[in-house]
Amino acid sequence: MRRALIVIDVQNEYFNGTMKIAYPPLDVSLPNIIRAMDAARAADIPVVVVQHDAPEQSPIFAKGSPAWRLHDEIAGRPSNHHINKTYASVFTGTDLEQWIADHRIDTLTIVGYMTHNCDAATIYEASHKGLAVEFLSDASGSPSYENAAGKASAEEIHRVFSTVFHSGFAAVGTTDQWITAMCAGTALERDNVYLSVQRAKRN
Repeated sequence: MRRALIVIDVQNEYFNGTMKIAYPPLDVSLPNIIRAMDAARAADIPVVVVQHDAPEQSPIFAKGSPAWRLHDEIAGRPSNHHINKTYASVFTGTDLEQWIADHRIDTLTIVGYMTHNCDAATIYEASHKGLAVEFLSDASGSPSYENAAGKASAEEIHRVFSTVFHSGFAAVGTTDQWITAMCAGTALERDNVYLSVQRAKRN
C-alpha cells in the first residue's frame, strides 16, 4: 500500500465566507484535518494540498480574495504537492493522475470540503480509475442545501454521502481509525453494495 493524503479545499470561504461548513462542526473537522496532515508527514506519506479557483468576479472562491486563500493552519504546514483546480474533481484539468503514477500511489485518503461535492467527485473518479480510496468522515463536512429539488440539512448530506461512499467507493473511517491503520500498515475496512442493502432490509 502506498498512500497519499489529499487535502481538498480547506479555504477561508468555508470558515468565514458565504459557504460555511455546518456538519461536522468546523471545530471538529479542522483539528482532524490537521492531525491527519501531521500524522501523514510523520509517517512519510505524501500530502497533496488542493485549492479551488474561481474567476475574480465570482461570489465564492474568487481567486486572490481572502476567502480563496487556504486556511492559515493548512497554508502553514508543509506539503509534497499543491494543486489548483477549477472543477469539483481534483483529477479534472490537473496533474494529479500523473503525479500519482510518478509516485506509485495506489491509495488516496480524502479529507477536506465539501463531502458531497469536491470530495465525492474525487472519490468516484479515483474509484473508477482503480485506486483504493479512504474517506475520513470527521475530517470533512457539508453545509445545508435548499433548492427547487428539495431541502437537506448538512448532517443529512454528510451522513448519506458517507454511507454511500462506504458501500464500495471508499473505506470510510474516523481520523483516529485511519491513524491506527496507517501506523499498522493496514487499510481501513471496506464494505460493499450487497451487504449494505442486506443490512438495511433486515432493519
